[in-house]
Amino acid sequence: MIHEPGKATPAASANNVATPIDGEALPRLLLVDDEPRLLSSLYELLNTGAYHLVTATTGNEALGHLSRAHFDLVLLDLRLPDMSGHEIMDFMNSKGIDSDVIVMSGDVGIEAAIGALKRGAYDYLRKPYSREELSKTVGNALKQRRLAEANARIASQLETSEKMYRYLVDSSPDIIYTLNHEGKFTFVNDRAHQLLGLAREELLGKHYSILVHDEDLERARYVFNERRMDERASRNVELRLKCFNGTGGERTFNNTLMTIPLNSIGMHVPHGEVKKHEIFGTYGVARDITDRKRAEEVISYQAYHDILTDLPNRMLFKDRLGLALIQAKRKMAELAVMFIDLDRFKLVNDTLGHVKGDDLLTQVSARLKECLRRGDTLARQGGDEFTIVLPELRERADAGAIAEKFLDCLQRPFDLDGHQVHISASIGIAIYPHNGETIDELLRHADIAMYQVKAQGKNGHAYYDDSMQDVSHQKIALEQALRRALEQGELEMYYQPQVDVATGRIVCAEGLMRWNHPTRGLLTAGEFLPFAEENGLMLPISDWMLGALCRDLMVWNANGGSDVRLSLNLSPQYLDRGDFFEKMRGALLRYGISPQQIEVEITENICIRNPQHAIEQLNRLGQLGVSVAIDDFGTGYSSLSYLHRFPVNTIKIDQSFVREIHDDSSHYPVILAIISIARGLGLNLVAEGVETEIQSRYLQANGCTTMQGYYYHRPISLTQFVGVLQKQAGPAALEAPVAIQA
Repeated sequence: MIHEPGKATPAASANNVATPIDGEALPRLLLVDDEPRLLSSLYELLNTGAYHLVTATTGNEALGHLSRAHFDLVLLDLRLPDMSGHEIMDFMNSKGIDSDVIVMSGDVGIEAAIGALKRGAYDYLRKPYSREELSKTVGNALKQRRLAEANARIASQLETSEKMYRYLVDSSPDIIYTLNHEGKFTFVNDRAHQLLGLAREELLGKHYSILVHDEDLERARYVFNERRMDERASRNVELRLKCFNGTGGERTFNNTLMTIPLNSIGMHVPHGEVKKHEIFGTYGVARDITDRKRAEEVISYQAYHDILTDLPNRMLFKDRLGLALIQAKRKMAELAVMFIDLDRFKLVNDTLGHVKGDDLLTQVSARLKECLRRGDTLARQGGDEFTIVLPELRERADAGAIAEKFLDCLQRPFDLDGHQVHISASIGIAIYPHNGETIDELLRHADIAMYQVKAQGKNGHAYYDDSMQDVSHQKIALEQALRRALEQGELEMYYQPQVDVATGRIVCAEGLMRWNHPTRGLLTAGEFLPFAEENGLMLPISDWMLGALCRDLMVWNANGGSDVRLSLNLSPQYLDRGDFFEKMRGALLRYGISPQQIEVEITENICIRNPQHAIEQLNRLGQLGVSVAIDDFGTGYSSLSYLHRFPVNTIKIDQSFVREIHDDSSHYPVILAIISIARGLGLNLVAEGVETEIQSRYLQANGCTTMQGYYYHRPISLTQFVGVLQKQAGPAALEAPVAIQA
């Protein structure tokens, strides 16, 4: 119950609830005394508005209040009618009631006070007490309670913060550690155990060197022993650390280190190192970069090696050649640079496909490596080109001997998934210092020497000579001149008639390109078209040829040649281009030329470059009305089955077979076989390169009646050819000839 002055009132009516100050609840006090007068007096003394006061006159009433509500302070009389104050305190202790107790008693004996203090009483007031004594004791008790609560809150916050810190540190993906001034671990998080296999307990007190890879110890000592407290106190070092998790090996870490003052942060400093000067330690964060380093190594390796053959690539080759040149210059020694280009590789690639081509390159590189000396470098430049540096040559002939070993090892057939393939190589050699003193000079001169071998029939090697430079310059000049020839109209079409010897009439004419070179005069196609194919000029030249032929056809049709067909040679590169058919059809429509008047000549090699594509293109031409002839029949690599698969109308006997006819009474089985094939398949037949009467009689006697060659007509210009057509057409064509357009 609540005690008011002079009377006892119900607790509900006299609860002293003061207004909270600064938003905080007032301290709650329970006043327990069985004497109403004393209880009322106590109430009045404390009723200052600073406390929330509740009164009780019996032990049971006090226990009820303590069970129902929280009190900061209990002022307890030891003598109550139903129980002692000690029993109430025992109850509070058993229930864990967190309230401070000030015992009030009139007993003069010391035992009661000792009993109360043993039970945890804050203080003991002997009745009667003064107002000041009561106020001071209550104030001190509450002040101490507030301090205890504040300390408890701070301790709880610290504990929570420490748990969070510990959780964050142990959950870090990095190893976090501290070292004392001797380099021994004073702290390390759990990540060390996960990554390195050593528990925290195994590391604490141990020197960092037990973890560092032997080869990195010197670097580790330097950075760990450097003690800086200026702006360079933080530093980074990459170290390999040993693993103790059963797998062995090592992992690479990037360590960020910071010097820390041990005395200032309260860490233990050994006895004797008194606070005369600062003792410094190290705080470190080690991030595992093993996977990144491995990825960087793979990327770096791939950046300097050819992925297909695993050989050094151009960049690494130049780097090694540069080092070899430095050594050669220092030792005044010779070295050789080789440039290797595989012969007939393109044919294999086009015939069997790029997968087989890659397999061939891999096998070639393996064979070449077997021929190298220790210290030599073989690299793949790209495509089917390889380069080699041979340092420390004893004599110039050593390079030639190794080149011969290369050529010999390539003589054996290569097995490409059941296909037996033979290839060779053209090898150019440049010697330092005679053929150049720089990387680019030596490579360029070896390349020039290699092309000299190509020009002389391939499958060999050659040393660079200054005279080869002139040939190289001539090729560059030729390329530039050929580009100008297209722009300035220096190209011209000549025509070589094909004659039906039975009637003597021209039935067809083969278009042959000529170049009116400003200084070298009239050049035949064989003198510049192979070069155009190598340098990407064949497509624009073929575009020009298509237009020129159609314009010339309009002229000869107007001059009595409408029944004469035109035979044009088609470059394999032009046929491979996807828009070839559309260009042909467009040109015929634009100039009003009948497709039946056109015959396209292809070589047998077209059939094996990309046979399916060639068949599709030629079939479209056949549907348009254009006929197809196979040129140089019997000299290529095709099978006779192609004559069934391709829409072929005509085969032309190559002049190499015709040239062998010296006696019209002799037997020439190849000629007879080709004639039989044409007759059996129902194909037209033309003999090329007929130059003598004997050749003509033999061919005619055995069934070949259409011939082309110097015996009948040389290749002639359009003007001359129109004159021949007019004579063949008779007087009507001569009366009104059409002017020839330039």
